[in-house]
Amino acid sequence: MTFSPFRHTLRPASAMLLLAAALSVAGCQRNSASLDSSDSMNTASTRPASFQATAELGRAWQSDPNNIGKGLAYAAGLESLGQTEQQLDVLNRLHSGNPGDGRVTVIYGKKLLQAGKPADALPILEAAAASPATDWRVFSALGSAYDQQGLYDKAQEAYGKALALQPNEISVLNNMGMSYALQGNLKQAEQTLRQAMLLPNAATQPRLRQNLALVVGLQGRFEEARKIASEDLPADQVEANLDYLKKMLAQPNTWQQLSGSQG
Repeated sequence: MTFSPFRHTLRPASAMLLLAAALSVAGCQRNSASLDSSDSMNTASTRPASFQATAELGRAWQSDPNNIGKGLAYAAGLESLGQTEQQLDVLNRLHSGNPGDGRVTVIYGKKLLQAGKPADALPILEAAAASPATDWRVFSALGSAYDQQGLYDKAQEAYGKALALQPNEISVLNNMGMSYALQGNLKQAEQTLRQAMLLPNAATQPRLRQNLALVVGLQGRFEEARKIASEDLPADQVEANLDYLKKMLAQPNTWQQLSGSQG
């Protein structure tokens, strides 16, 4: 993948590596900076299904392969058992049998992204986004797919379309903020995350606060980052994360480039 310079400062590739490293030290993968919306489109089960129960769900679905409810239930059972490829196969067949169903499209697209297959998710989500009756969740998932491909401008455009349909959706604002951060635009990332923090449900979103703390910390405002992060994390973990950020930003040229981008 080829990256062009971000003005006179960090290249997006550098910003991505810096952000990925910071997220990993906080005990999560880069994708976990995202927030899924609290909708009913998640196939994940709250507890692992038994092999017998999942087999029964599979038989019920096989008897009616275009039935969305049965197919999603079977896919959820497979996911809880760690059968990712089988789950994706079920969702693929369900999507093919119900091509106009936005719910199935979003779930299939999200699960492809979670499986590390953004290139497979993109055409599915792009086709769904071209539909006149597109749900905001399609644009949100499409933005995540673009982010995973390093196509940040396209990702932010998709998030903007999602927000036009669902104003002030915290999950979309969070993901847009992290897209800006991955691009190296930390000021815009902070502004977007703070916009999300002002919304009524923000208090129930610890990951949102941790993302804000990360973006603030990446700008060298460690005391402010400490205060934000301390709302959800124990003191020792906060200090470990900040120490790691400080060490990263103290590497040759990294801090100079980063601070130069904020002027």
